[in-house]
Amino acid sequence: MALHGLASVTVGVPDVGSTTAYYSDFGLTPHDDGWLSSTDGGRQLRLVSRPRRELVELVVRAGNADDLGRIAASLSRLGLPHELDGDQLTAVEPVLGARVMVRVAPPVVESAAARAAYNGPGRLERSGRRAEGVLRTGPVRPTRLGHAVLGTTNLQASKTFFVDGLGFKVSDYISDQGAFMRCSTEHHNVLVLAAPVNFLHHTSWQVSDVDEIGRGATHMLENNPERHVWGLGRHHAGSNFFWYLKDPAGNFSEYFADMDCDIDDALWRPEVFEGHEGLYNWGPPPPPSFLHPDDLAELMAGSHSGH
Repeated sequence: MALHGLASVTVGVPDVGSTTAYYSDFGLTPHDDGWLSSTDGGRQLRLVSRPRRELVELVVRAGNADDLGRIAASLSRLGLPHELDGDQLTAVEPVLGARVMVRVAPPVVESAAARAAYNGPGRLERSGRRAEGVLRTGPVRPTRLGHAVLGTTNLQASKTFFVDGLGFKVSDYISDQGAFMRCSTEHHNVLVLAAPVNFLHHTSWQVSDVDEIGRGATHMLENNPERHVWGLGRHHAGSNFFWYLKDPAGNFSEYFADMDCDIDDALWRPEVFEGHEGLYNWGPPPPPSFLHPDDLAELMAGSHSGH
């Protein structure tokens, strides 16, 4: 695949200070210029001041300049404006209005975590010792940005931009209400969902295993139970374990582990999931606020009044 994952996301929030503190607590490393880093992906989240929460910019990694040329030609065929400057292409997602940049950059090199030994029926991989997961004491540190989920008022136009314009591949569908799309060999890097207003639903951050999800969420909720949104569970589409939390601006952030990967574009066949069947395989049912965030009415009012 010519593309290989998300490089970074820029999010506008009303209070940069409190939101930075949240993501620092989440396990990202803050810098003085508004960026926060994951351990393997580097500077992957930037927070900037805006009256309401919104997606400002999404950066995608590309293999080389030829890939940018092909994307420029595709966007031209769709009649979508763009700028190609050296090793970077800039366009605007036509529905959300967010800047999307495709930049020549190497793939993230992920450090290998020690494989946890799990016992099971007839399988004693961890004999005579405690599970490694219960002995961990250090802070949870996300390794990289995995995906972003975007609410869009025109699902078809948003899907066309990412698939026909940028070259994303569709992995699965949520009936006629959403499309999981990948720009890597992982199950999804962007999910677009039909919504009454354009907004950023969540960003998702990889950790090494389900113990790190539980440890991270436990730490985040210890003194701030209001941060909890949904989890622990396992998604069906993508197969990943998840736990969702909410930042001070109202954006959701997800710890994830064990996502479907090494997808062969020629062999994979997208499925169409109805209702909640693709949303989760097990875990508590999603709260209404996950599917329809509490501030949607406020965001809709703001979109009508302008900035």
